[in-house]
Amino acid sequence: MGDRQNRVGSKIGSAGVAGASESNVDRRERLRRLALETIDLAKDPYFMRNHLGSYECKLCLTLHTNEGSYLSHTQGKKHQTNLGRRAAKDAMEKPDSMAPLTAQQQQALKSGANAAPAFKRNIIKIGRPGYKVTKVRDPASRQVGMLFEIAYPEIAQGVEPRYRFMSAYEQQVQAPNKAYQYLVIAAEPYETIAFKIQSKDIDRAEEKLWSHWDVDQKMYTLQFFFKNDQRLLSSSRMENAPGYSAPGTQMANPLNPFHAPMRTAA
Repeated sequence: MGDRQNRVGSKIGSAGVAGASESNVDRRERLRRLALETIDLAKDPYFMRNHLGSYECKLCLTLHTNEGSYLSHTQGKKHQTNLGRRAAKDAMEKPDSMAPLTAQQQQALKSGANAAPAFKRNIIKIGRPGYKVTKVRDPASRQVGMLFEIAYPEIAQGVEPRYRFMSAYEQQVQAPNKAYQYLVIAAEPYETIAFKIQSKDIDRAEEKLWSHWDVDQKMYTLQFFFKNDQRLLSSSRMENAPGYSAPGTQMANPLNPFHAPMRTAA
């Protein structure tokens, strides 16, 4: 414990001059008590109690151990800034609202919340497309790959299928497994489909990874190759090297008469 009675400016018998940390603690405690008296948590749309017994702020995505901690958070700068941004976004999404923006909402728009709102389109999915998967191998580099052929006969006008490789930790359908990754292909109005493949490095060279969309046949083709393992690549180079023999085989030495090939009598 520090000596608080002998601080500069303190009086004898007092607790001493409070520092910056003590002042902040006292200020947060006073705000918490004031909020408990004036704020009704039952009417707070961002207050939520999770299954663990703790409390969450759905606006700021913060976790709190008790109600007092949450109320102290609502009086902070982060929560107030997010409230201003949410109000500004709601005002932009309501074109019939003629109420002018407040100074806090205008400041929130200038600080980065002035992006155009992303409207979610309601598209009726018509099911999964038909597909064909073929394993391929490059005879020159001995790389293993896969060829996907997906039919989209009822694809929307002007839409071209798109793809991306997704990590196992990005999806929420199956339990994450670092040994696999996913190839996701999407085209409206069909459902997005995903193929579970090995978690190996993809060779992203132009001749190794390519896709083609046939507008007339409504067929989407995608092919990719995995990168070769360095150990397999080095072993294949050794096998193709001149004078190499597999382990366990004996090479004939022309300088050794005992290993010279036997001649048969004419």
